[in-house]
Amino acid sequence: MKTTQSIQSLFVATGLMLFALFFGAGNLIFPANMGQLVGDKLLPAILGFVTTGAGLPLLGIVAMAYSGTKDVQTLASRVSPTFGLLFAIALYLSIGPLFAMPRTATVSFEIGVVPFLGESWSKEWALALFSVVFFAIAYWLAMSPGKLIDRIGKVLTPVLLLSIAILTITSFIQPMGDLQAAQQSYQTHPFIQGFVDGYQTMDALASLVFAIIVIEALQQAGVTQVEPLLRMTIGAGLLAAVCLGIVYAMVTYMGASSVAQIGILNNGAAVLSQVAAFYWGTAGNVLLLVIVLLACLSTSVGLIAACSEYFHRIYPRLSYRGFAILFTLISCVLANKGLSGIIQFSVPVLVLLYPLTMVIILLSFLHSLFKGHKLVYQVTMGLTLIVGILEGWKTAFGLPSTMLDYLNTYLSWYDIGMGWVMPAVVGFVVSVAIVHLQSHMLNNTK
Repeated sequence: MKTTQSIQSLFVATGLMLFALFFGAGNLIFPANMGQLVGDKLLPAILGFVTTGAGLPLLGIVAMAYSGTKDVQTLASRVSPTFGLLFAIALYLSIGPLFAMPRTATVSFEIGVVPFLGESWSKEWALALFSVVFFAIAYWLAMSPGKLIDRIGKVLTPVLLLSIAILTITSFIQPMGDLQAAQQSYQTHPFIQGFVDGYQTMDALASLVFAIIVIEALQQAGVTQVEPLLRMTIGAGLLAAVCLGIVYAMVTYMGASSVAQIGILNNGAAVLSQVAAFYWGTAGNVLLLVIVLLACLSTSVGLIAACSEYFHRIYPRLSYRGFAILFTLISCVLANKGLSGIIQFSVPVLVLLYPLTMVIILLSFLHSLFKGHKLVYQVTMGLTLIVGILEGWKTAFGLPSTMLDYLNTYLSWYDIGMGWVMPAVVGFVVSVAIVHLQSHMLNNTK
C-alpha cells in the first residue's frame, strides 16, 4: 500500500517526466524565433502558441485517459480500422524517426556544440560523430521503458528546469532591450500565427503517444486501479502543461527582448546562442549546452521507446530492441541532413496531421453526445482530411493561383492556415443531426 507521500512523489516525478518527454528541440528554437518576430504583440502570440504548444498536449493526454483506448490506433479506428492504422503509422513516423527524433540531435548540435567548434573541425564530420554518440546514449536509456520515471522524471528534468530558469529569469530581470514592432503576419493576427507556430513543436501529436507511456509507467509503479490511474495521468498532464506554458512564455519574451541588441536572426538556435553568450559569454554557451542536451535527449528517449513499442505490437516478428535499433539508425542518418532540411520536409506533413489530431481529440470528448456513431467520426474527419491534404500540398508544392483565390474567398480562415475549422464544424453538426434524425425515425417506426 503506497503512502500519501510516495503517491505525491510519484505524481510529481511522472509529471516532470512527461514535461521532459514533451520538451525537446522545437520547444526551444520555435518560441525563441517567434519572440523575435512578435515584438509588441507578445501577449496574444504567446497565448496562441501556448494553446497549441501546451493546451492541446494536455487535451491529448486527457483524451487518451478519458477514452479508455489502449493506444492512438484504437482511438483513430473509431473512424475506420484502415484509417486508424494509417493515421497511427503516420503519426508515429512523424514524431519518431522521420522528423522529431533526427531534429533532437541536430538542434542539440547546432545550439550546444557548434559554438565550441574550432576552425580545424569539419562541421559535417562533427555532426556525424555527435549524432552517433547522442543516439547511442538515447538508445541505452530507452532499453528499460519501466525506468523512465526514475531516469527522466527524478534526475534529468529537475536539472533541465533549473538550467532553463537560470537563463530565462535572467533575461526577464535584465532584458537586453525594449520590445520592437511586430513583424510579418504577427502585426495583423498574432494569436492565430502563434497558434499555427505551435504546430511545429509536434507536442499535440506526441501527446497521444506519451499518454500511453505515462499510463504504463504508472501501472508498473503500482497504480493499477482505474480511477487513481485516471487522476494521476490527468494530473501529470496538467503539471507538464503548466511547466511548458511557463517556459514558452519566458523563452518567447527572451527572444522578443533580444532584437534591440542582436537584431532579427534566421532561426531560434542562433537566437539562443547569442542570448546566452550576451549574458555569460562562454559560461552561457555551456549552460545552453546543458539545457539543450537534457531537453533533446529525454525527448529522444521517449520517442524511441514509444515508436519501438508500437511497431513491435503491430509487427511482432521484429522485437522491441530490433525496432529501437532500426529507428535509432534511421534518426542518426537523417540528423545529418541538417536542421533546415528536416524542418522544411516536416511542415507539409504537420499541417495535415495537426488538424486531424485536434479534431479526433475533440471528438473523443464529445463521444457520448453522439453515442460514438461512426458517421460523425467519418464525416467530420473526412472533411478535415480533405482540407488538410490541400494545405499540405500547398505548403509542399503550391497551388494554382485561381484555386488559391477560390479557397481564400470561399473557405473561411484558409488564408491564415485555419481552413479546416469550418468544414470540421459543419461536418460535425450535419452528421450529428443526421444521426439524431435516423434515431428519431427508427423510434417512430417501432
